[in-house]
Amino acid sequence: MDPVIITGAGPVGLTLALALARQEVPCVVLDEGPGKDEPRPARTVVLREDTVALVERLTGTPLTGLGLRWAGWRSMRRKQVTREVVFGDTDPAPLHIAQHELTGVLRTALTREPLARIAADSRLDGIEQERSGVTAHTRGADGTWWRGSYLVGCDGPRSTVRKLQDIRFPGRTAVERYAVAALRTELPWTDEALLHRMPPWRTSGPSAGEVVGRPLPDGVWRLDWLLPPGKDLVTPELLVNRVRETLTGWAGGTAPSYELLDTGVHTVHHRLARRWRVGRVLLAGDAAHLLGALGTQGLEEGLRDADNLAWKLALAWHHGPRDTLLDSYQEERRTAIAARLRAADQVLPLLRGGGGLRSYVPGSARGNDSMLTDGHLGHGALGVPGAYADSPLAPVGLAGEVAVGTSPGAPVTDVRVTAEDGTFVRLRDRLGRGALLVVLIAPGTGVWDRKHWVTAGIMPRLAAAVTALPHHAELLVAEAYPGAAAHTVLLVRPDGHLVTALGGVRPADLYAAAEAALGGAPAVPADAEEAADAGAAAGTR
Repeated sequence: MDPVIITGAGPVGLTLALALARQEVPCVVLDEGPGKDEPRPARTVVLREDTVALVERLTGTPLTGLGLRWAGWRSMRRKQVTREVVFGDTDPAPLHIAQHELTGVLRTALTREPLARIAADSRLDGIEQERSGVTAHTRGADGTWWRGSYLVGCDGPRSTVRKLQDIRFPGRTAVERYAVAALRTELPWTDEALLHRMPPWRTSGPSAGEVVGRPLPDGVWRLDWLLPPGKDLVTPELLVNRVRETLTGWAGGTAPSYELLDTGVHTVHHRLARRWRVGRVLLAGDAAHLLGALGTQGLEEGLRDADNLAWKLALAWHHGPRDTLLDSYQEERRTAIAARLRAADQVLPLLRGGGGLRSYVPGSARGNDSMLTDGHLGHGALGVPGAYADSPLAPVGLAGEVAVGTSPGAPVTDVRVTAEDGTFVRLRDRLGRGALLVVLIAPGTGVWDRKHWVTAGIMPRLAAAVTALPHHAELLVAEAYPGAAAHTVLLVRPDGHLVTALGGVRPADLYAAAEAALGGAPAVPADAEEAADAGAAAGTR
């Protein structure tokens, strides 16, 4: 079967290619550039725990050495500290990394994949699709035709794929605009990020705004200044003045020495493509959505697009197309992004309105500061990873469904589990392989060798039920899971979102949930219960 064609060799396209290759799907990445990225210290991304784990799992490379995990966060208003956060086990630290470092790790990993290749200097200019596949044409001296099973446009805000498919991209232009500088210096806060609103050295006017400081490795900081509305030119003199006055203000009177490494202007747009799938052509990342106001991270959402799409495309590539499964990519991810955009649109007038009755309400400033911090820290409606509660893949009518600390459709908690070979691993380490995960909550199993309990109690019946599922599944055992009682059985999708939690071994419900999660009708074969019971009987002989 023909490979999957991916247009765009940014982090989203490379992540999708790696995720597909890990599931034995060949792919080709069409890179309109020369095949390498220019270092830009001022172009960075903040990754949360789930996206760091995704990239590290795919590349096999720890990102901590390339980026910096913040020790803490502080929010300030004028001269007052309004909020301080110390990152630890209960509030994992975000990772701040230069985008070219992230892209380099992904590129390097992809070169080791025999099923994937990057085609440099390949600018897409035509797409033809029919029932059996897609043909893409790239511009060049001779022109090249590429044949693929599917094509995914990860080619950024000006996506050629989106335009060739005549997909509308409505939204708002220039929602916020920032002057950006990357510099090496010493600040009073070691490895702490900060948001400073209404700094005292800029006491009035629309330019009073805010400044965000985010540390990187080797004493480098990225500073972002919110600019007043308009299209005024950001000159080098303006940027240098902002750097000097900010460093002077933070140092308490004398600016520390600094080395200016990179500058830029970052304009935030809010847009959402009407459709993310047209037959065998799909969109992901900035080609499908633009967001980023109030501290949210558009690139991180693009990585979540790739994680959501990869296992669905892999299943369709190996076993034939399932429209419900592929359509669910748009329904799940577009709904999650739309919710984030709505939240930002509701909060923006409060934060950027500049006065009015709300400014006289006691505590309103502190509440607004808290909402803004949520976007930066990945909390609340502005920042928390999306859940797929209303997914078309959600099973219905399961008699044995029980509630646990994770709602159906939400990302699962990363607990320690025992794998089928008896080793202890993190649950998140088993994701991205194309398999469903069935997790039994069995307190006390961690202190015994697996051979002592794998044939005891309910395990044989559960193992037989897992074997009878309509798709390959891996059986894992956890000592505990938030909100789950003993003998609870969790069914987890390949991208780490909970399908359902069942009270005990219920083969019919487990099969129905698995079938629904794969995009099929939640029907149960007549012999599902019999197969599970027969396996249990065999295991106890």
